[in-house]
Amino acid sequence: MSEKIIVKNVVKIFGSKPKLALNKLKSGLSKEKILQQTGQTIGVNNVSFSVNEGEFFVIMGLSGSGKSTLVRCLNRLTTPTSGQIIIDKEDIVQYDKHQLREFRQKKVGMVFQNFGLFTHRTVLENVEYGLEIRKVDKEKRRNIALQALKSVGLKGWEEKMPNELSGGMQQRVGLARALANDPDILLMDEPFSALDPLIRREMQLELLEIQSKLKKTIIFITHDINEAFRLGDKIVVMKDGEIVQQGTPEEILNHPSDEYIEDFVKSIDRTKVIQAKNIMQKPNALVSITAGVRSAIHEMEENSLSSVFVIGKDRVLKGIVTIDDCVKAVKNKHSSLTELLRHDYYETTEDEYIENLLEDATKSKYPIVVLDNNRKLLGIIVRTTILAGLLPTNGYDSN
Repeated sequence: MSEKIIVKNVVKIFGSKPKLALNKLKSGLSKEKILQQTGQTIGVNNVSFSVNEGEFFVIMGLSGSGKSTLVRCLNRLTTPTSGQIIIDKEDIVQYDKHQLREFRQKKVGMVFQNFGLFTHRTVLENVEYGLEIRKVDKEKRRNIALQALKSVGLKGWEEKMPNELSGGMQQRVGLARALANDPDILLMDEPFSALDPLIRREMQLELLEIQSKLKKTIIFITHDINEAFRLGDKIVVMKDGEIVQQGTPEEILNHPSDEYIEDFVKSIDRTKVIQAKNIMQKPNALVSITAGVRSAIHEMEENSLSSVFVIGKDRVLKGIVTIDDCVKAVKNKHSSLTELLRHDYYETTEDEYIENLLEDATKSKYPIVVLDNNRKLLGIIVRTTILAGLLPTNGYDSN
């Protein structure tokens, strides 16, 4: 995947003498000393990372970590004191007012925590607003807004006023408004933190569903580690304006870089963030549907198995056969596997979370099979692997 956003050594200093503070920062003085000596506050300290096109990138940290300041730098609501923010090979830090207006109107959309809806406008008029500012034809912008509302599950609510909607529905309107401009990049600053837990979970799933269809580049800010690990393809963890660790959820969960990260991940409900694709393994043995019963017996004997999955062309799963059924078939002089196929196993997709597999794992006689949309066998999950996936890490990496 190509890099959509490259952030290089970004620093943001708040105060009347940022250059003085920047020089002291470059000389190695701590942010506490700089605040003492100059009265300047270091909001973001030498942050660098890159985001691939279509990636769901999460920036997380506690209050005061610098995450919201950083995301505001990404659309120049806040101008960095130093550093580069390169989007589609252009440094937006160098943009003039005209370039910045074009960038905000066409390339990036923002979804805020407090919804930011106009109380005097209908739902439809709220979603149309950005297009109206861009002077898009009235009929065209209405059609775009209607489609955006449909995409977030609000068809039929177009003429309602914001105060007639629940908090979750209001946030859907905010998301639809951002999507209506068809931005390449969505910036989302703790958009779900004001919602109750059930609505929040629904919105997370809704956002993942929308992302699976639209493939936007999303920068998502949160202080909730479970939310971060559920949503993010990549995660940056910030503390005191700096990046403490960045990587995939699995990398951070299994290899915390220090005690701070280790304390963070202790609170994670691993069943809600680990997916089938993270714990599935290649089967020890497979047999083709065109092979005979004796071939299936040989595969099971060679791999000390009592059953083996049967696949067809392009690795499409046909079923499973057991050693008992195969031995009986040989005695009865049957050579076809088709008659012996069983289907009393559980199936899942690679994006399913462990929490939704626990019950199946306890009931199943066979491994759970992981399939794609074409029923191609991607891997299997055995019960012990699921249980092992729930265990905490053995400590942070000191290397």
